[in-house]
Amino acid sequence: MSDSFDLGEPPQPAAKADAYRVLARKYRPQTFSELIGQDAMVQTLGNAIKRDRLAHAFLMTGVRGVGKTSTARLIAKALNCIGADGRGGPTIDPCGVCEPCRAIAEGRHIDVIEMDAASHTGVDDVREIIDASRYAAVTARFKIYIVDEVHMLSKNAFNALLKTLEEPPAHVKFLFATTEVNKVPVTVLSRCQRFDLRRITAEKLAEHFAAVSANEGVIAEPEALMLIARAAEGSARDGLSILDQAIAHAGLEGGGVTADAVRQMLGLSDRGAVRDLLATILAGDGAGTLASLRRQYDYGVDPLSVFRSLLETIHGITLAKVGTPPDVAQPAEERAARDEWAASLSFPALHRLWQLFLKGHDEVARATLPIEAAEMALLRAIHASTLPDPGELARQIATGKVTAPAPAVSAPQPALAPAAERAFAPADFAGLVALLEDNGHFAVAAQLANAARVVRYAPPDLVLSGSRPLSADTLRDIGDALKRTTEQPWKITLSDDPGAPTMREAARAAEEAARQAILDTPMIKAAMAAFPDAELEDWPGKRSNA
Repeated sequence: MSDSFDLGEPPQPAAKADAYRVLARKYRPQTFSELIGQDAMVQTLGNAIKRDRLAHAFLMTGVRGVGKTSTARLIAKALNCIGADGRGGPTIDPCGVCEPCRAIAEGRHIDVIEMDAASHTGVDDVREIIDASRYAAVTARFKIYIVDEVHMLSKNAFNALLKTLEEPPAHVKFLFATTEVNKVPVTVLSRCQRFDLRRITAEKLAEHFAAVSANEGVIAEPEALMLIARAAEGSARDGLSILDQAIAHAGLEGGGVTADAVRQMLGLSDRGAVRDLLATILAGDGAGTLASLRRQYDYGVDPLSVFRSLLETIHGITLAKVGTPPDVAQPAEERAARDEWAASLSFPALHRLWQLFLKGHDEVARATLPIEAAEMALLRAIHASTLPDPGELARQIATGKVTAPAPAVSAPQPALAPAAERAFAPADFAGLVALLEDNGHFAVAAQLANAARVVRYAPPDLVLSGSRPLSADTLRDIGDALKRTTEQPWKITLSDDPGAPTMREAARAAEEAARQAILDTPMIKAAMAAFPDAELEDWPGKRSNA
């Protein structure tokens, strides 16, 4: 019997499937045409290559995920590409098939050295670059050093690099990338050609994500892609990571990526729920507001996200009120609601709500009890929404006719009264100026109060004296402000008549008259005679800003 055991051939390991590559790596730009949102930089680089005016050092800066490192690798390919036939030169459209292009794309080119400054911060690391830069490239046209997060280098490392960076060998190019350009010494910045990569717009990101979803065979709702694009905050990498998560969240049911699923995944407030919450706030319904907020909280929505959504809504309503074109990416019901609220809410009310929600957002962000802080902030907004604005309150106090707070504005109404019924113009010119101030037209109100001499005030006709020149642009601004405020067109003309004193001149005259009346009293006359250097500091009728 043999002492040896025949175990046969050892089992062969099963072939390992290719590891999954996340979308952020799989769809990293390989050509400048795939680099989205950076057209100005691509055009500058293209012109520099065509005219052979290449800088020896480039600095790419911008927020995370906009393509800084990808741009550096593309520049390396553009400078070292030799074309499919091996005879090409530097080009803004590298072929991607020659050996230098493929080696750089795969990160194995011997003459393209990438260094992470976050883990190589010292002067010794930079000294290695300096020593190696003296030798010519092995196979490439240029020896290229790509230093990512360059702001992490130490002060001594930066100083050691300065001389080589200013006068490098002709075969060397430096490509730096950083998210915090303010930490890079100005001595380094002055030696580099700087490119500020912009945040990518939500619209471009949504288009890019739609193309990626199609390539991956995934059905995604446009609204879901827009939600992901907005959550990415201008970063393509962040957006692709969120899209990767959303595809995994959708599972294998075949339903695709839906807006509701993305909201649930990201903890975003549903737009309809936000509109309902704002409607209860404007209606002064405290119990309904707290119930609406708690419903969203129970669904997993962060209270801070609720306030961000409220701020976005108020901002959108204000933009709609000033006539900004609507965002076509928004649902129709969202645009309709904002338009209706814009028609029913005044500028002072919108500005007040913005400040209240902004203060609430800051309080919730710092609070130990976020949901309780959110409830208190919303109740404060309800209380403040019923108060008159400061200008109206001051006029009520001055006239002695303080009225009860106007009822709060409820949910948006489907239709408005005809313009003729809503049109309003005060009985006197001073009231018109005050109305313009209340509606946010401060510059126009100041111009009318300080420079306008009124010849005739008969709304909607306004005749001003031409003795004090008013430019055509000023008259047009006044007409636009009056039309928006009173909701009717005005006819503004100039006359050769002197007109009444301006409101500022009238106020000064009244102030001087009150002062002289005090000085003419026997007691004050005697006091001034006894004390010749005395001055009248304060008196009834003196303006506080005099």
